[in-house]
Amino acid sequence: MCGIAGWINLKQSDAKDHSDAVLHSMCETILHRGPNSEGLWLDHTVALGMRRLSIIDLHTGDQPVFSEDKSVVVMMNGELYNYREVREDLEKKGHKFVTKSDTEILPHLYQEYGEDLLDHVNGMYAFSLWDTRKKKLIIARDRFGEKPLYYGVFDGKLLWASEPKAILAHPSVEPELNLDALRQYLSYDYVPAPHSIYKGISKLPAAHVMVVENGEVRTRRYWNMSWSGSTTYEGGVSAALDGRGGSLSEKAVELRELLSDAVRMRLVADVPLGVLLSGGVDSSTIAAFATQHATETVKTFSIGFTEDSFDETKYARQVAAHLNTDHHEEILSVAKAAELIGDIGSWLDEPLSDGSLIPTYLLSRFVRKHVTVALGGDGGDELFAGYPMYYGHKVADLYKKVPGFVRSGLIEPAVRMLPVSTKNLSFEYRAKRFVRASNYDTITRHHSWFGSFTPDEQKHLLSENVLANSNGDIYADARDLLKDCDATSEIEQMQFLDINFYMAEDILTKVDRASMAVSLETRAPFLDPRVGQFAASLPLDYKLHGSKGKYILKKAVETLLPGEILHRSKKGFGVPIAEWLKGTLNPLMHDLLAPERIRSQGIFEKDYVKRLISEHEKGLASHHKQLWTLLVFQLWYNRFLGK
Repeated sequence: MCGIAGWINLKQSDAKDHSDAVLHSMCETILHRGPNSEGLWLDHTVALGMRRLSIIDLHTGDQPVFSEDKSVVVMMNGELYNYREVREDLEKKGHKFVTKSDTEILPHLYQEYGEDLLDHVNGMYAFSLWDTRKKKLIIARDRFGEKPLYYGVFDGKLLWASEPKAILAHPSVEPELNLDALRQYLSYDYVPAPHSIYKGISKLPAAHVMVVENGEVRTRRYWNMSWSGSTTYEGGVSAALDGRGGSLSEKAVELRELLSDAVRMRLVADVPLGVLLSGGVDSSTIAAFATQHATETVKTFSIGFTEDSFDETKYARQVAAHLNTDHHEEILSVAKAAELIGDIGSWLDEPLSDGSLIPTYLLSRFVRKHVTVALGGDGGDELFAGYPMYYGHKVADLYKKVPGFVRSGLIEPAVRMLPVSTKNLSFEYRAKRFVRASNYDTITRHHSWFGSFTPDEQKHLLSENVLANSNGDIYADARDLLKDCDATSEIEQMQFLDINFYMAEDILTKVDRASMAVSLETRAPFLDPRVGQFAASLPLDYKLHGSKGKYILKKAVETLLPGEILHRSKKGFGVPIAEWLKGTLNPLMHDLLAPERIRSQGIFEKDYVKRLISEHEKGLASHHKQLWTLLVFQLWYNRFLGK
C-alpha cells in the first residue's frame, strides 16, 4: 500500500519545475500513505514518485520497478492478489524477475500484452507506467475504485497523485472551487468521478485507463459489469461467472466458493493481518472465510459507542465467539469521537460528509496498533442489494399509485407531524426522507434518499452567483453513466450507479482516507471482480427477495454464521451527529456557519442556513444531515481555500 504522484510534460520543450525537489515535495504530502520509503524517478519527459507502506517483499520491494531491459518503469499504489500465478505464467514465457514484489509483474505484463495488461490482474491499484522507448504513459485505476487517482493539466503538464493535496503541492497549481462539484457534493455527500471539488482537477473513474502519447491524452473504460451475464472475468483464476442459470441453492454454493477464494487471495501478506468485524453479515462473512484459510488464529477488531442505538459490539462479540477469533474491541464515548471532528480538515482534502468517516478513522487507528493489514466487508450491500433504498423503490412505485389528494392531504402531513428523533436510522427519519423525495424521477429520488440537499433545497441554500454559474442538472453524470449499464430493471440500474458513485467515491474513499491516515492497509474481498460479475449476473430476486436484501449471500453463509446475525436488521456504522450539533459541536457549528462568514464566502444564503440551525436546535426538525454536510464543507474550505 502506497501513494503515488507524478507528471508528464505534454510539451517537450517545457521543463519548468521539472525536478526531483518538486517531486519530493509532492510525495511528502502523502507521507502517511507510505512511511517506509520513497521512490523518485525522472527523465526529460516524465516524473514518477511514490511513498511505500511495506506489505509484501519487505526487503527488496521498493519502487520503482523495471522490465528486464529497464525500458519500462512502474510505480504502484495497492496490491495485485494474483501476482504469484501471473508471475509463474510470465516466467514460463521467458520473463525474469529480480524481486518478489507484486508490482514487478506490471512491466512484464505490459511487454507481453501491451495496453491489455489489465485483463490479467486481480487487485486494488492505481499505477503509472512509463514506456521509455515509445514515450508512452499509462495510468490506471482498479475495477471498483478501491484506490484513488486524481489528475489535472496545468502549465503544459499532466499531473497525477493519489490525493489532491499532492497535486496542490506542485508550483503550477492554485486551488479553486469547482461549483458544479459543489452542487454534487451537497446532493450526494461526496463528489463523484470524474469531478473533484477543485477546478481543473479530476478523478480517474474506477475501471478506467488513461494513455498519454505524443502529447495526446485518451481515456477509456477497460472493464464493466454485465447484468445480462454476457461477460466474464478470469484475472488469472478460472471461474464460472454466469449466474442466470441454476437454482438459488446451486448459485449459493458457487457464491460461497468464489467468496472463499477471494478471501484466501487477500490473506497474503508479510506483515500482521486482521479482520474488521462490525457484527453485520458482510464483515462476519469475511471473518468466517478468513478462519478457514488462515494458518493461525484470526485477529478481529471492532469499536463501539456508549450510546446503544449506535453500538454493535455485542454482535461482533457473538461472531468472534462463534468463529473462535482473537477479538479486540474498544468502547468510546461519543464525546471522544466528537473531539476528532475539528481535525478532519487537516487530512481530508476533499469534503466527504459520510458520518461514518469518524468511527472508520477511530477503528483504523485502533487496529493499526495491532496489525498493518485488515480485511473488511465493503461492497456487500451494493453488489447484493442490501440497502433499504432498493426495496424503497418498490414501495415508491406503489406509493405513486395512491391518489394524489390522499398523499398530499393525509399521508404527507401525518409524516411531517411525526415527533423528531435523534436515534440512529429512526422511523421518523426514514419516513420523512422517503416522502420528501417521492415525487422525483428515479435517479433524483434515489440520491435524495442517500444525500443531503435535494435540487429544490439547493435553490434556497445557494447564492444567486453559484446557481447562475453551475450546471442545473446535478445528476447529468449519473444519467450519462447509465448508458454504460445493460441492466433493465430500475433497482439494478441504481445498484450500478451506487457501485460506480456511492461505493467508489464515498465508501471506498472514506475507508482509504481514514485507514491511510494511520498507515493501515484495508482489503475488500467482496470487490474481487469475479464476485462482482457473478453478483451482477444473478436474477434480481436472488438478491432482493421481497423486502429482504442480500438474500443469496445469507443463503451462501447460513451454515457458517449464527442465525441471529444473518437475520438482524441493518444498523449502519454511524455517530450521533444530531445530538452533537445541539451539544458538543454546537459552538463549532455556530462559528463555521456564522452569518458573517457565510456572507463573506458568497456561496450560501445566510438566512436559509440560519433557519436550518434554529429549527434543529429547537427540535422542530432534524436537519443534522444537511448541517453536517455544510460543517464538513466549511472545515475543508478553511484548510484548503481559506484566505
